[in-house]
Amino acid sequence: MMTPRHHKALMLSAVLSAIAALAHLACIIGGGDWYRFMGAGEQMAFMAEKGDAYPTIVTSLLCVILLGWSAYALSGAKKLPKLPLLKTGLSAISAVLIFRGISGLFAIFLVNNAYMQSHQTFMLVSSLICLLFGALFLYGTIGVIKSQSTNKAPLSTL
Repeated sequence: MMTPRHHKALMLSAVLSAIAALAHLACIIGGGDWYRFMGAGEQMAFMAEKGDAYPTIVTSLLCVILLGWSAYALSGAKKLPKLPLLKTGLSAISAVLIFRGISGLFAIFLVNNAYMQSHQTFMLVSSLICLLFGALFLYGTIGVIKSQSTNKAPLSTL
């Protein structure tokens, strides 16, 4: 039996989310230079170099969220058992990623501050990545919703 396309989109979403989680983990391990390279900003890099816990806490939280997104994608692709609120979770993930992508693109053109001026490339690349992730999640989510609605038996009449 062929794997449905929406399952493939969710599998790719899971892999990309896991890679993003590993990239965040690399920042924690690599320290300030890695935070700079990944575009987190000088303040986060400086705090990491000082040994401040804040960058590690924030980056760890993002890592856990990304791994959770990966698990939801795998669940939607039927590679993991069905997770609670699967359709809602996948829909929310899609919405967050698409919102981040669109708002980041708008911010490049509408926000005029020192951070945005020095991080335009990072904002552009990360926004496009979020839009790609969001589109993959959304495509997979729509497929999950459609497949679940077509698999339901009609209610019998009394």
